[in-house]
Amino acid sequence: MAADLGELLVPYMPTIRVPRTGDRVFKSECAFSFDSPESEGGLYVCMNTFLGFGREHVERHYRKTGQSVYMHLKRHVKELNRDFNGEDYEYEDEAKLVIFPDHFEIPLPNIEELPALVTIACDAVLNASSAYKKQEPESWEEEIQVSKHARSLRQLDNDVRIPPNGWKCQKCEMRENLWLNLTDGAVLCGKWFFDGSGGNGHALEHFRETKYPLAVKLDTITPDGADVYSFEEEEAVLDPQVSEHLSHFGIDMLQMQKRVKNGHHIDNNTRTRVSEWEVIQESGMKLKAVYGSGYTGVKNLGNSCYLGTVMQVLFSIPDFQRMYVGNLQRIFDYSPLDPTGDFATQIVCDIPGFSLQHQQKGVSPRMLKALVSRGHPEFCSNRQQDAHEFLLHIINLVERNSAGSENPSDAFRFLVEERVQCCQSRRVRYTQRVDYGIQVPTPFEAATNREELLTYEAKRKEAEENMRAPPEPVRARIPFTACLQAFTEPENVPDFWSSALQAKSAGVKTCRFASFPEYLIVQIKKFTFGVDWVPKKLDVAIDVPDFLDLNRLRAAGLQASEEELPDIMPPIVLPEDTRAPEIDEAAAMQLAEMGFPLEACRKAVYYTGNMGPEMAFNWIIAHMEEPDFAEPLTLPSMIPDPSPTTSDSPMGATPLGNSPPEESVSILTSMGFPRNHSIQALKATVRYELFAFISHMGASTMSGHYVCHIKKEGRWVIYNDHKVCLSERPPKDLGYIYFYHRLPSS
Repeated sequence: MAADLGELLVPYMPTIRVPRTGDRVFKSECAFSFDSPESEGGLYVCMNTFLGFGREHVERHYRKTGQSVYMHLKRHVKELNRDFNGEDYEYEDEAKLVIFPDHFEIPLPNIEELPALVTIACDAVLNASSAYKKQEPESWEEEIQVSKHARSLRQLDNDVRIPPNGWKCQKCEMRENLWLNLTDGAVLCGKWFFDGSGGNGHALEHFRETKYPLAVKLDTITPDGADVYSFEEEEAVLDPQVSEHLSHFGIDMLQMQKRVKNGHHIDNNTRTRVSEWEVIQESGMKLKAVYGSGYTGVKNLGNSCYLGTVMQVLFSIPDFQRMYVGNLQRIFDYSPLDPTGDFATQIVCDIPGFSLQHQQKGVSPRMLKALVSRGHPEFCSNRQQDAHEFLLHIINLVERNSAGSENPSDAFRFLVEERVQCCQSRRVRYTQRVDYGIQVPTPFEAATNREELLTYEAKRKEAEENMRAPPEPVRARIPFTACLQAFTEPENVPDFWSSALQAKSAGVKTCRFASFPEYLIVQIKKFTFGVDWVPKKLDVAIDVPDFLDLNRLRAAGLQASEEELPDIMPPIVLPEDTRAPEIDEAAAMQLAEMGFPLEACRKAVYYTGNMGPEMAFNWIIAHMEEPDFAEPLTLPSMIPDPSPTTSDSPMGATPLGNSPPEESVSILTSMGFPRNHSIQALKATVRYELFAFISHMGASTMSGHYVCHIKKEGRWVIYNDHKVCLSERPPKDLGYIYFYHRLPSS
């Protein structure tokens, strides 16, 4: 028999490999499904690639690669015992070699009858760690090294102090993904994630200019540490002196730790948070469990509930179902030889809502998490993350991986009209940008139970002064209409430069919808920092409506009574020179000798801050088609006081003839929509219905737990990790991210 087995395996010997250092052995999960050794058909591990396949998918791999030898792993429950958590724990494992296409089976171990190479390979596979050994809950986080700059970091004595909120990039208007440079205290936006998301890259640009190596992500600073990135080392790093380095800029982590330990942060909110946990999870109610297609939970891999809730909501949307579920066979057939690194394949594999499981054990999104977090300094870690940030990250990945095909992320895409007005000249500028959701403030001053809140605050202070137990916390109740009103209020534009005055002035900005998405994402801004830098969540209840009418937020475009700001770039002024630059007449003459009008050359030199003829030449090329190109330079002191326009309303009036702005129509038609459909969509009544929301429990986005509620078949369902039940009392007023579907126009 030994000779027979040896002869049988001879043709396949060149395809059988022994796992080398660095090879990942996928012996716990199928690359195309949630099949595992515990599944009815077991798991087949390719003896060449070490990829795992369920019974349904192993034939496809054989046909595509010609690889014939697989190890078939099955796990049987040997004895059903229950530990103190009520979980099964005793199993019996079975392993065989299977040769395709005849399915010839060789039981293992079979050391005496198999060739030595095959025996060694089988033994190595059986004893190999799981491909996700480093990513199990207890050790998911990648190993991060101490930066070589940490202990010798030089910090400038420039008296920079960083406030606990209100940050924005010093070079643009970005207010998310902001990084604090630990050398000079510059706050700048990032853009070094592998997917191209994150901002305008000003933090990295600053490093290239200054060589200041370390930066901290501002919204990750907690009493326990912060996320640190080294530009020079091009990776996330540890900084053992991060507390000392942050204190240089007024961020006292030691004080934060003391406040948390002494209960100043915890005691005031403990009872509120306990109540929040109970209400959001609908504790104490006998909820009916549901399972099957559309009702399958997602296992928590260790602080991964932010991923599970986001994926549950996304794949309740028809656009995502159509793109991935509708193309499932095509995606499988055209997947690469290693499907574990293919975005479309893993999205399809890890769709929680369409698993055909008949038990509510939940699916395990290990491959998907490993793929979407690769190269990302936050999502690759074991820490809890912000579900809203992850949602935008997934939308970005879907968009990047949908080139040449339908992009389901377009369901969230809409145009924002930004109207900026110079308060002195009253002139305006309209611009448009793409967005994927709105963030609405939580105005405490609009609380309907204000008297109750004032009474509670007085009792709390009295109890604190007299060292008595605090009173029962009171949650602020805020109308959603007040949140939406706060969202639409004009906001000041910092460092606004008026092209009408050619000088700095006061400016205000308002935002409106230039187009409306099929699905609207609304994030409630609940998270902030206290004056002591302790992160906290605002304890509020918002009466979010089931139906939302956004007609009054429709963009109007430039009105007949409005005058546009001139399209002139501000002059470049070096940071150390706050004076307006003088005109380098020699440079202007050098350009004039090339045949350009002298006045145009003088303007070019002025508006490029005397940076030389080359910079000025580029300005000339960009502005030579303008009607006032050759007119004399008008300095701020020479501008007469303009007459105010007749319209003082920052919101603008109703568009004439109810016609949508032509710019909005043009942008939609450039995206492939017919012109008549674009106009109809822009003019249609805009009404939305709530169909899902994600809720957070805990003190900050970096801790706690997420669950989601989704309305399916006319009933609300709660998804709490692997548990899926019919909801009895969906806590709509305590949500963090809300999802609305646009209703058809009547």
